[in-house]
Amino acid sequence: MEPGGPEWLLVPMQQLVSWGAAGAMVFGGVVPYIPQYRDIRRTQNAEGFSTYVCLVLLVANILRILFWFGRRFESPLLWQSIIMIITMLLMLKLCTEVRVSNELNVKRRSFAAADSKDEEIKAPPKRSYLDFDLNYFWHWSKFTDYVQCVLTFTGVTGYITYLWLDSSLFVETLGFLAVFTEAMLGVPQLYRNYQNRSTEGMSIKMVLMWTSGDTFKTVYFMLNQAPFQFSICGLLQVFVDIAILLQVYLYSYYPQKPVSHTAHPASTKAL
Repeated sequence: MEPGGPEWLLVPMQQLVSWGAAGAMVFGGVVPYIPQYRDIRRTQNAEGFSTYVCLVLLVANILRILFWFGRRFESPLLWQSIIMIITMLLMLKLCTEVRVSNELNVKRRSFAAADSKDEEIKAPPKRSYLDFDLNYFWHWSKFTDYVQCVLTFTGVTGYITYLWLDSSLFVETLGFLAVFTEAMLGVPQLYRNYQNRSTEGMSIKMVLMWTSGDTFKTVYFMLNQAPFQFSICGLLQVFVDIAILLQVYLYSYYPQKPVSHTAHPASTKAL
C-alpha cells in the first residue's frame, strides 16, 4: 500500500463528520419544539407550553449574537442563535393566536398600551411605547406586541454593546449572561417538581432529549474550543437535566400527589 493511501478517504470522512456536527449544532436545539408546535396546532390548546421559555431563549440568543460582535466564536453557534430566535417567534405567534381564539371576552392586553387598563377591541386607545402594564408583561394578545418588545430589547442592548464593545470585561460578561440565561432554563421545572413532590405532567422523553442535546452541545463547545462561558454553562445545563431525571426516579417511589391546578403545564422548559 502506498504511503498515505487512505488519506483520500479519511480527509473527506473527517470533513463530513465536521459538517454533520455543525448541522446538528445549528438545528438540534429546535428539534424538541417541533412536536410541541405540531401538537398545539392540532389541539388548538397552548396551555401545556410556557411562553416564558420563549422569553428566556430570545434574551439568551440575542445576547449571544451581540457577544459574537465582541468575540468571534464558531459560526455554527451564531447560526444556532438565529435559528432559535426564529423558532421562538414562530412558537409565540402560534401560542398567541391559539390563546386569543380561545378567550371568551373581548379584552386585550398590549405591550404598548396607553394606560394600565384593559384594551377593548372595539375602541382601542392611542398607544404609547412608554406606558404599558407590567402586571401583564409577556401576556399580550397580539404577536406584534411581542415583536415590538423583542426589537426594543435588541435595540437597547445593541446600543449599549456598541458603546462598550472595546471593553473586554463587558464583552466577557455579556457572553456569560447569554449562556447563563439559557442554562437556567430548566431550573423552574426542577423547582416545580420539588414543590409538588411529583413529575406528573412532565414528558420524560423530552427531558431525555434535553439531556442528550445539552451533552452533545457541551462536548461540541469543548472540542471546538468555544469561549469558556459556553462550556461552563453547558455543564450546568447537563447538571440541571440530570437533576430532573433524578427527580423522576425518586418520586416514582412515592404516591403521586394530585395537582390542584386546572391547567398543568407539560414543562416549563418548553415541552
